Amino acid sequence: MSTGASNPEFVNARVRSRRATLFADEDYRKLIRMGPSGIARFMEEREYEDEINELGARFSGVDLIEYALNRNLAKHFDDLLDWSEGRLYDLIARYLRKFDVWNVKTVIRGIYTDTPAEEIRTDLIRAGELDDALLDRLVDAGEIEDVIELLNRTIFYEPLSAAFEVYEESGTLVPLENALDRTFYERLLADLGRPQEGPEAMYVEFLQAEIDFRNARNALRLARSGADLDPSAFYIEGGTLFTESELNRLVNDRDELVTHITEDRTYGDRLSTALDQLREADSLIQFEHALDAALLEYSDRLSSIYPVSVSAVLSYILAKEREVENIRAIARGREVGLSEAEIEDELVVL
Repeated sequence: MSTGASNPEFVNARVRSRRATLFADEDYRKLIRMGPSGIARFMEEREYEDEINELGARFSGVDLIEYALNRNLAKHFDDLLDWSEGRLYDLIARYLRKFDVWNVKTVIRGIYTDTPAEEIRTDLIRAGELDDALLDRLVDAGEIEDVIELLNRTIFYEPLSAAFEVYEESGTLVPLENALDRTFYERLLADLGRPQEGPEAMYVEFLQAEIDFRNARNALRLARSGADLDPSAFYIEGGTLFTESELNRLVNDRDELVTHITEDRTYGDRLSTALDQLREADSLIQFEHALDAALLEYSDRLSSIYPVSVSAVLSYILAKEREVENIRAIARGREVGLSEAEIEDELVVL
């Protein structure tokens, strides 16, 4: 843990500057009409010049875009840590462990679907605590059980080992992915405690919202997977929107689930645009995107309550992730010939 005074004023000033450079919704509408080479040029003219120039000699097309996006994301989040001091550094570093979860999930999914190692490596975001050498060994492992063994010195080893038997019985990745999510959030909340007021209380409130929406997303995915698994068995503690039994009851009635979210005072009083999207979603992917939009809008509201706190940094992290995911979705959609309307359905917009 870092010692010394925090410096939220300085960090938030830098974050405001970075946030002003993020792509706007109108930029995505421009990108949808471009092919991969045009998207790369557009990126080069904006925030991604260094990455496009450095990687352009080795990669092209969607591969260039993918590598540039992930390298840029890691660079920006490394900058957050470089700028931060004291308690603020600790809070940001702990939250960025979410990319360790992302990377392990990416490797496991890749092995599960027999994806070539190089394609798995393209999707890694090297912004967490797992070092490059370990990530490369995970990619090359070949078997999910080998991946788990390679993580034997991390916080994920025991939960993944326990979930592996359920994975083998069910044939679905839900037990393994849920074990990663649970470990991340439980450890993060345990480190924080339960502050009742002030900036860190907003941080906990943000995490509770993330857990709430993660629970809703996971339960819906599980209900639609056809797997003989109890959604309540994969409930993540720490949120405020659902109890275990409520989630189990609501998961098979999407309309009631949406009503439960939108009428909750915590979210209904602070969200508007994103909840409209939630009500109008007519597919699982649109519902998931609406949840992402709701979390982004919620984080913006929290950061406005305590503008000089870690809440503004978390809001920026989500906004930057949204930019990267949207550009990636557009590039992949154009590569496989999706229509503009189909690509728009893949985007998270407010």
